[in-house]
Amino acid sequence: MELHLKIKRSLAALVGFISSLAFCIFFVGNLHAKNDDNKKIEQRLQALDKLTKTLAIVEQYYVDDENISDLVDKSLSGLLSNLDAHSSFMNEKDFNDMKIQTNGEFGGLGITVSMKDGALTVVSPMEGTPADKAGIKSGDIILKINNEATLGMNLNDAVEKMRGKPKTEITLTIFRKGSTKPFDVTLMRDIIKVESVYAKLIQKENILYLRVTNFDKNVVDLASKELKKYPNVKGVILDLRNNPGGLLSQAIGLVNLFVDKGVIVSQKGRIASENQEYKAEAKNKISNAPLVVLVNGGSASASEIVSGALQDLKRAVIVGENTFGKGSVQQIIPINKTEALRLTIARYYLPSGRTIQAIGVKPDIEVFPGKVSAQEEGFNLKESELKQHLENELQKTNDKKEEKKEEKNDKNIITLKQIYEDAQLKSAIDAVKILNIKEGAL
Repeated sequence: MELHLKIKRSLAALVGFISSLAFCIFFVGNLHAKNDDNKKIEQRLQALDKLTKTLAIVEQYYVDDENISDLVDKSLSGLLSNLDAHSSFMNEKDFNDMKIQTNGEFGGLGITVSMKDGALTVVSPMEGTPADKAGIKSGDIILKINNEATLGMNLNDAVEKMRGKPKTEITLTIFRKGSTKPFDVTLMRDIIKVESVYAKLIQKENILYLRVTNFDKNVVDLASKELKKYPNVKGVILDLRNNPGGLLSQAIGLVNLFVDKGVIVSQKGRIASENQEYKAEAKNKISNAPLVVLVNGGSASASEIVSGALQDLKRAVIVGENTFGKGSVQQIIPINKTEALRLTIARYYLPSGRTIQAIGVKPDIEVFPGKVSAQEEGFNLKESELKQHLENELQKTNDKKEEKKEEKNDKNIITLKQIYEDAQLKSAIDAVKILNIKEGAL
């Protein structure tokens, strides 16, 4: 026992020596830093001394045997998670998962989450994924994962617990605003293949519906192809609802498909090199069609840059609900070949200079989700309900129903029935028509 304790103390001393040596290198380097006075150096000395002593004490006395590598990883994780809700330490698995997700295919539930006011909060479910099919909504708070409380759990650990082998079950305990009590949702994990962009035509309208589900590396190329495929449409509806964001470059590129000049977004941070303006290039513009953008509370980050920039540049009408409000810039900074930091380095600012952090983008036309009201849809008298209906007219009606059925089966068409099931989409279509009247297109 005594020998074991001596070994422990020797290891602790070794850790202290290595840490002190690292500090000396750090200290000498900082002697040459500009505007670095003696007081700041002394503060750094005290802080680093406290850190190395804490690591040595924990390694020596903690009830369970912990190696120094694990302790450092936990220290880094705690450090980053306490900076803000979006910074984090990424171990080898986290780093690899991030690369896979950015490429557009990964395993899990198809749900984007964030820490908001200390609670694990759903940013948005991805379209067609297990989370979407199970009815998970933006703003839902996940209280438990498989009966384990998320209170005090860091974001990476929560994401890790929700991922797993395909075809395995997981139960989330959800609290939803407006509900009287929490409820459980059981989901089946699956391989998530994200179709980041697809397009359809609106039935009986020469309007293109362009859906962007997330901003992976393919968004600009795919959106360009769809816009070029339908060059003569009377308008475009860009649907960014429940889009959690993604790559900044793709958000900038998507805006540039509709504008030919002006600042799209700027970012400002502590370091001068991070202060940048991203401007539109005339050669990249494709569409001049009237544009309406659909957003909601699940539209975050890159989605807010796109909708906010198009709003500020007077290029689009924004329809829907206030967006999530994530206006910070995260950069993946590798610290070695297998690990990295996801660090908030700046904040985004829209062309007008306004920020979206914790505020979001307010729509020009606020419309809540739901079906179109019966009054707006119109009252249709059914001939078959009359005592003496005309057989020929009824036959014509039946023929029309068959035509509608055929149209419904066309995956490239959004039917009238689908439109009336979605009040926000109906409002977007009406907005496009108004823009056409304003421009004299109708």
